Amino acid sequence: MSGKVSRSGPLPDGTVDVAVVGGGVVGAAVARELAGRQSSDGRALSVALVEARSDVGDGTSKANTAILHTGFDATPGTLESRLVRRGYELLGGYAEQAGIPVERTGALLVAWTDEELATLAGLADKAVKNGYRECEIVGADEVYRLVPALGPGALGGLTVPGESIICPWTTTLAFATEALARGAAVLLNTRVKGVERDGDGETVLVTNRGPLRARWVVNAAGLGSDRVDRLFGHERFTVTPRRGELLVFDKMARPLANRIVLPVPSSRGKGVLISPTIYGNVMLGPTAEDLRDRTDTSTSEEGFAFLVDKGLALMPTLMNEDVTASYAGLRAATEHGDYQVHLDAAQRYLVLGGIRSTGLTSSMALAEHAAGLLAEAGLVTSVREDPPGPPRMPNIGEAFPRPYMCDDLIAGDPAYGTVVCFCERVTAGEIRDALASPLPPADIDGLRRRTRAMMGRCQGFFCGAEIGRRLALTKESR
Repeated sequence: MSGKVSRSGPLPDGTVDVAVVGGGVVGAAVARELAGRQSSDGRALSVALVEARSDVGDGTSKANTAILHTGFDATPGTLESRLVRRGYELLGGYAEQAGIPVERTGALLVAWTDEELATLAGLADKAVKNGYRECEIVGADEVYRLVPALGPGALGGLTVPGESIICPWTTTLAFATEALARGAAVLLNTRVKGVERDGDGETVLVTNRGPLRARWVVNAAGLGSDRVDRLFGHERFTVTPRRGELLVFDKMARPLANRIVLPVPSSRGKGVLISPTIYGNVMLGPTAEDLRDRTDTSTSEEGFAFLVDKGLALMPTLMNEDVTASYAGLRAATEHGDYQVHLDAAQRYLVLGGIRSTGLTSSMALAEHAAGLLAEAGLVTSVREDPPGPPRMPNIGEAFPRPYMCDDLIAGDPAYGTVVCFCERVTAGEIRDALASPLPPADIDGLRRRTRAMMGRCQGFFCGAEIGRRLALTKESR
């Protein structure tokens, strides 16, 4: 089976070796990993990445805090702790190869009460148990030296120099693009509605676009992972969508937050953070609200009020800056305190469920772990000799050269000097390249995630019509 993108056409004929359900960052990482392997007879595995939406990374993966975690504060001994630590190293190296923007900003955990201050020693000890030894407890003077804009009242802090910020959109897209280059089929707009078994031990995924036959199935369906798990007859966990609302401040605010500012976690969660973003903004959030509706990514008046109050206490001067955007993401919380990874060898089925906000960091480690579990269960594979390597992704990070800044690039192709989105300095060349890429966007939102177009101060007021026109013309010519 050769790599192809299918949004509405027929599904692959015959039986694929592995169907990966869910095209978020974890599913895309698994598809990439398995597509780089071969069976015992030397044949490359046939892999299908099955995504219900019109684009990869369009669910939980597109709306997170975009932090590359060291895992310093994970629960020691859990699968999550181990995979976050491994994933931090894997993704950090992969990002350099693929051109995924990463900034090694470091983080500062701030204690505002005597109780929180007393907790820092335990958090430093937890970090050591998780294999991270770079944390340091500091006093109030050092806290304000590191982040002068903090509000009054900080008593001390814990430094975490390895915490970093990363582009989640480019990460998911890079995994899926490499999976495609390795021969995987990327099946978009394909929702799994049922599961059937045939006499040969194969699984038939019943989808809205027809049946898809697979020898093995990996469930990486995020918010829908428990529902897919139940299609296989299991009742192991329940996903509760946890909404996190965030405010995004204008680039003028960036000097206020040169590193990630973390709260001391409590029994109610990790709390509200202030973080620079890879795109040059500053982010405040998230809230944490359990919902029933797995599609409700709306923002709320209550959420905004909560964040404003937090912001005024944490960094009052930040609240004088312009808010250019707000958004809400849903995390796949479960009743368990760890990732829900279960293998059913008889069914040739593996579930990767309950992958919370750390899933971006652990994605490559989860894929590696999944490949190992499948191999132990009978999917005999080895790494292909020369699988296609990481694609070189377009840079959309603010701290690295963008096309409009590169005279040599513009000299070779003037489209890279023709700015279309002035707020974010997105050029006609970048928009053209995104629309002609192996995994092109299906809509404006997908184009925004690939280029940053329409994501600045005016939110598309100036450039939206022109960008929509370019997208429509490209669709007509396909």
